Amino acid sequence: MKILNCVLVFFLTSLSIAFGKPNPKVIVLEIKAEIDPRMLRYVNLGLEYAEEKGADYVIIDMDTYGGTVIDAKEIVDRMRKYKNPIWVFINSDAASAGALISIACDSIYMSSGATIGAATVVEGAGGDAAPDKYQSYMRSIMRSTAERNGRNPRIAEGMVDQDITIDSIKEAGKVITFTTDEAIKYHYCEGKVESIEEILQKNNIENYSIDYFKLSLTERIISFFLNPFISGLLILIIIGGIYFELQTPGIGFPIFAAIVAMILYLVPYYLNGMAENWEIIALFVGIVLIFVEIFVIPGFGIIGIAGIVLTMTSLFLIMLNNDFFNFDFVLPSDFIIALGVVFGGFLGATALIIFGGYKVLNTGIFKRLILSDTQNTNQGYTSNFLDKSFVGKTGNAFTILRPSGKVIIDDNIYDATTRGECIEKGEKISVIEEVGSTLRVKKNDQ
Repeated sequence: MKILNCVLVFFLTSLSIAFGKPNPKVIVLEIKAEIDPRMLRYVNLGLEYAEEKGADYVIIDMDTYGGTVIDAKEIVDRMRKYKNPIWVFINSDAASAGALISIACDSIYMSSGATIGAATVVEGAGGDAAPDKYQSYMRSIMRSTAERNGRNPRIAEGMVDQDITIDSIKEAGKVITFTTDEAIKYHYCEGKVESIEEILQKNNIENYSIDYFKLSLTERIISFFLNPFISGLLILIIIGGIYFELQTPGIGFPIFAAIVAMILYLVPYYLNGMAENWEIIALFVGIVLIFVEIFVIPGFGIIGIAGIVLTMTSLFLIMLNNDFFNFDFVLPSDFIIALGVVFGGFLGATALIIFGGYKVLNTGIFKRLILSDTQNTNQGYTSNFLDKSFVGKTGNAFTILRPSGKVIIDDNIYDATTRGECIEKGEKISVIEEVGSTLRVKKNDQ
């Protein structure tokens, strides 16, 4: 009988091993940089990856001094939708927005020497406290997040508000920053550990597999182009590309560069949920208005100005996480950064056009990219300064003028530009002004 029981137990044990639950899967996400749109996208993709892989646990490896509150709040909202446990391992710092994300996790583990707290909202690199409406917003989400996970909400508020007093924990004039031992004492940490493996050991998880989530090359490229400095360079290329395309008939490279730069500018912000459809539409409407002013309407007036304003405003709004002009929780420092990027790009492009335009157009690399013929004097071309007055003379457009190009007068070819109108090749022109070696012309309808 005993032998039969042993055989039965062995058989049942074998079945449980063969058909039991597979080894636990653990996905590790690393928050070790500023919390911004790039980090938000990283966490979103990481949690999607964990869902696809059927991960039993997600552990966030945390070391950050914080970042943008709005992005942190969106990370918290996404974490709440994840059905399985999310734990955080604070191996150094979880400050500001990092503290909010940590409190949103199901369990908090900290290494010796780690800290959590100091969640006052600050502006820019100066570290000055943001206005009270931002502090109030941060207090409310810290409080609600702590309540949701069974932690003292008053302590969570004390990490934001220096005026709150909590007996034996906090005096007025300071915000709460817990060490590991203090966090354990006040139930803001489940235990002191030195590694992710130790967390799993404390929770009696064995035979697990760990997968450290990394962004793909494509996603790393997208993250790279969300950098404000890179955004400013792309704006410069967009404007400079359009300008040089207009100045060089028959050329295709500048407009190609402008289109590529616009794609690289828009796609990362759109994928990250910052560039709304209406903002993108407004951007293209602004560009169309500028082209209409240049090619259709002589001179440069209200249509062109409206196009420039709409284009700049759209580029500015795309960088801000606003809700159709609702900027309640967009920090002033974010406004300054976005304005700096847009105006910096425009000013940089203007400087390139004014001071470097001639040199760029005449570089060997640039000339190899344009469609041009050799222009010899025996073919009627001249690059000398004008030796006589051409005002009032008539001729024909030798190339398309949009607004710059070539005209032919008395069998000689000259550089020319219009006042903004487009003149097709072969159309009659008359000279209205001389600017150095360039003729200012208009269409001759007579």
